[in-house]
Amino acid sequence: MTECAIYRANGRELVDGDISDALDEALRKDDNAFCWIDLHEPTAEEFELAAKELELHPLAVEDALSPHQRPKLERYGKVVLVVLKALTYDPDTRDVESGEVLVFLGRNYVVTVRHGDIDPLGPVRHRLDGDPELLEFGAPVVLYGVLDAIVDEYVEIADQVQDAVTELEERVFLSLKGTLASEIYALKREVLQMHNAIQPLVPVMNAIVAGDTVRVTAGAMPFFRDVADHVMQVNGKVASINELLPQVMSAYLAQVSVQQNDDGRRITAWAAIMAVPTMVAGVYGMNFTHMPELKSVWGYPSAMIFIAGACIALFVGFKRSKWL
Repeated sequence: MTECAIYRANGRELVDGDISDALDEALRKDDNAFCWIDLHEPTAEEFELAAKELELHPLAVEDALSPHQRPKLERYGKVVLVVLKALTYDPDTRDVESGEVLVFLGRNYVVTVRHGDIDPLGPVRHRLDGDPELLEFGAPVVLYGVLDAIVDEYVEIADQVQDAVTELEERVFLSLKGTLASEIYALKREVLQMHNAIQPLVPVMNAIVAGDTVRVTAGAMPFFRDVADHVMQVNGKVASINELLPQVMSAYLAQVSVQQNDDGRRITAWAAIMAVPTMVAGVYGMNFTHMPELKSVWGYPSAMIFIAGACIALFVGFKRSKWL
């Protein structure tokens, strides 16, 4: 267990010991108090302790112990399970890394289970510690805090990826050299990973805002609507980036095709120019003994002048037609 604490309007109290006693204490002293249990990659034995005390549904327990879940919202009796993807982005390598956060929300408790190295919950604790007004909304405020922290990171990552796509566009149209195809495909793969994390979150937020699954006070609902609005915005931005990348690839391939055609014309032009001295030298290489120009002093100079003149004429002609 990473941390177990009781949250009240006046702050947080760490709990060492039995979870059941902590819940009883929270209920006895304050109806708005709640217990927050945070677990990082728990084993089956570790999670069984919390699951038994809180009477979590076996299917919910199975989801908690099986990472790589799709973002979703499920209700098991009085407990709501929300599965989220936490993302981080490295602008240097353009890699999007993902983790997983599961939030079990009961009336007077919250259980968070994290898989992976990404921890978006630290800022949430810090925010709750410094904002007693949020704590008055009870346990749902933790779900709001986790959603807000993860979605804010989505927005920042989407902006950074959009900048990376813009840079790729500029490099394509400026014809800068480099392995652009592999970079575009790599970025497309990272955008797809973002899409898989964000798109399923849209119906989750719609369900929460509708009030059908998570029961929150009227005062807390605007916070969830704000997160839902951010989700819709970032989902639209990621969808736009996802549509833009194939167009960038098409533009790059068109540039490559034009470049290949230009290279082919240059090769053809130089081959035609080199064909003139090759032909003349080939004729002389046949060692004819009765060639008229062999008896003239100007025979070889005339042949050289002919070769040079023909090559220059071809070069000028290809240059004017922009083959060279």
